[in-house]
Amino acid sequence: MEAEGMEEEGHSSQSELPDLQSTQQQQQHQPLDLQSSTPVKNIYVNKKVTDKLTEGFLSNYLPDLQNSKRALQELTQNQLILLDTLDQEVTKFRECNTLLDLNSLFTEAKVYQSKLVNIRKEMIMFHEKTTKLKKRALKLQQQKQKEALEKEQQREKELERERQLIAKPARRT
Repeated sequence: MEAEGMEEEGHSSQSELPDLQSTQQQQQHQPLDLQSSTPVKNIYVNKKVTDKLTEGFLSNYLPDLQNSKRALQELTQNQLILLDTLDQEVTKFRECNTLLDLNSLFTEAKVYQSKLVNIRKEMIMFHEKTTKLKKRALKLQQQKQKEALEKEQQREKELERERQLIAKPARRT
C-alpha cells in the first residue's frame, strides 16, 4: 500500500520527481548518522506521499490499536468488578471472624455465669451456716445466762440457809 502511494505520486506529476531525486542526492551528500542523535538536515518529502504513508500506516495498525483499546477497557472493567467482589469477600471474612469472636465471648460468658452461680450457691450456704451459728451462739448465751442465774439463785439460797443456820441469841421473855 505504501508502494502504491509512491507510484501514484510518481505518475501524477513529473515536477515532483526532481524533488524526490534531489532529496536522494542530498541524502547521498549528507550521510545519515543513525547512532548519533543529531537530526539530518535538508530532507524534503512530498506532502501527499507523507499523507498516503500516514494513511496506510494508520489503516494498517489503527484497527488493532482500537481492538487493544477495547480489550484494555474490558479488562479494566473486569478488574473493577473483581476488586468489588474481593472487597465483599473480605468483608464477609471479617464478619465471620467477628462471629467467631462473638461465639468465643458467649462461651466465655457461659463459663463466668456458671462460676457466678457457684459463688452464689456458696454464699447462700455460708449465709445459712452463719445464721445457724448465730442461733446456736444465742442459745448457748441464753443457757449460760440461765446457768449463771441459777448459780446466783443457788448461792443466794445457800447464803440464806447459812444465815438461818447461824445461831441467834434467844430472846428472853
